[in-house]
Amino acid sequence: MGRVERTREIARRRSRRIKLAKIRKKFAQASTDAEKQALQEKAARISQFVVLGEK
Repeated sequence: MGRVERTREIARRRSRRIKLAKIRKKFAQASTDAEKQALQEKAARISQFVVLGEK
């Protein structure tokens, strides 16, 4: 039996939160502005209004 829409939504949120946590960790360790910009763009594809660091 397939998932109900609510459980799919919860699963999407969980995976999004995990992905963003990984990107935030990489962003904190990034040394160059180019790396930080690439990670910011990647995070924006996952969650449109996410803020990784201070500008």
